[in-house]
Amino acid sequence: MIGRQIILDHIDGREAAALVVDGKLDDILIDSDQPRVGTIYRAVAERPMKGQGGLFVKTPDGKAFLRQVKGIAPGERLLVQVTGYAEDGKALPVTQKLLFKSRYAIVTPDAPGLNISRRIKDDDIRDMLMGIAHDVMGETEMGLILRSSCAEGEAEEIAEDIADMVDLAANVIADRDGDLETLTEGYGPHQLAWREWIDPAEIVTDPGGFERHGVLDMIDAARQPHVQLSGGAFMYVEPTRALVAVDVNTGSDTSPAAGMKANIAAVKDLPRQLRLRGLGGQITLDLAPMPKKDRRAFEMSLRSAFKTDPIETVQAGWTPLGHFELQRKRDRLPLAEVLK
Repeated sequence: MIGRQIILDHIDGREAAALVVDGKLDDILIDSDQPRVGTIYRAVAERPMKGQGGLFVKTPDGKAFLRQVKGIAPGERLLVQVTGYAEDGKALPVTQKLLFKSRYAIVTPDAPGLNISRRIKDDDIRDMLMGIAHDVMGETEMGLILRSSCAEGEAEEIAEDIADMVDLAANVIADRDGDLETLTEGYGPHQLAWREWIDPAEIVTDPGGFERHGVLDMIDAARQPHVQLSGGAFMYVEPTRALVAVDVNTGSDTSPAAGMKANIAAVKDLPRQLRLRGLGGQITLDLAPMPKKDRRAFEMSLRSAFKTDPIETVQAGWTPLGHFELQRKRDRLPLAEVLK
């Protein structure tokens, strides 16, 4: 099928959302038993951890780790927000820099100022949005970022969305005192789909949509390490405990340009494959052989491929053995872990 579909359904009783673009699974969100990213707690500080640049805090869902903090005394009440998922044996990652994020707006209590997404180029739209922001924010000292989705939004909807986020932020910030408590829950897959997948799409909400539209088969394919690429090339995407290994192969093509073609095909599909599998951390690319003179063109293709990916990924560079390394934020659980 040509076009975009957003399919909302459940897998094994878990809420799930799938984005299908031109018949290919582009993204998948599945709920888990872990606290959702974006959840805000009233927490209690424990002792700083020397040499680790942070401290543990107690939350209603167990211990969490707060990085890069100073001047916090044991027993102090804190507001913290979940930023990712806990790896096996590790504490939940949290931050004190709270964000209140919705479809059109991000309210930033600790970062004053009114900002509009750079993707919105039209000066008339930017002026209209700035007027809405000033009207709704009033004298509040909180900051606001208007997202790129505002370019297609209705003025009343945008204003209402901003007001809702401001009210939520104000209520949470005023609720610092008391025992351990979950103050807000992070968004589930259906809400996240509404918030993040903003381009026009057919919305499917009928039960059983995953099976009828072939999403279950696409998910099964994403659980396999083998990925077929254009031109007969292929790659294997295999997570280990320490890193994610990506092995690129040319297949039956033995031409001089085969290595470069295979590597370009691999990086074009790599952001999607990592999203579907929920993989992050250190990623090592064992590329097909190619001349060193082609490395710059490869890096440009890699940068272009990740430019529109919503998950922060840093290009660390080449290793002495000719591998290329990436560092990717862990903001999802691995698909294999969610669907055990």
